[in-house]
Amino acid sequence: MHSLMFRANAVLTFGITLLAALCCLASLSDNLHYTSPSVDLQILHVESFQRLPNGNDEVKLILNITADLQSLFTWNTKQLFVFVAAEYATPKNVLNQVSLWDIIVERKENATIWRRTRNKYSFVDQGNNLRGLDFNLTMYWNVMPLTGAMYTGKFVVPGFKLPQQYR
Repeated sequence: MHSLMFRANAVLTFGITLLAALCCLASLSDNLHYTSPSVDLQILHVESFQRLPNGNDEVKLILNITADLQSLFTWNTKQLFVFVAAEYATPKNVLNQVSLWDIIVERKENATIWRRTRNKYSFVDQGNNLRGLDFNLTMYWNVMPLTGAMYTGKFVVPGFKLPQQYR
């Protein structure tokens, strides 16, 4: 005959195994969800463009950020981390990424974004490489699920150019 401890261990092990299997199935079912986010990023104007005393370039932009990210939400979505980055190449680095703005979206109702804003974080380059620079604006989103692996997506808007002269 089995003892009470042996039976309790068997029931607990079965329950945890069943719960883990259900979590895996739930996470896999989320992969069948089709997403179609729409994003529009614009630079309304360059507010200031200057060389800092330490020799670095700094740019302040007025951005128009419009996005509908509601399709990224499912029953398994805890929150979205969304950020806009400027991406460009310099002689020293093939890829530079500077985060300009971010937001955490916790509910589907708040996943429609419209902001006319200044860049939240400084657009600073080490050196004076920004004059006349061509760069892309990219919106990234990290989907943080309740269960399962986090995944990311992005939308790239190419073709922005900074002025040749400081302002």
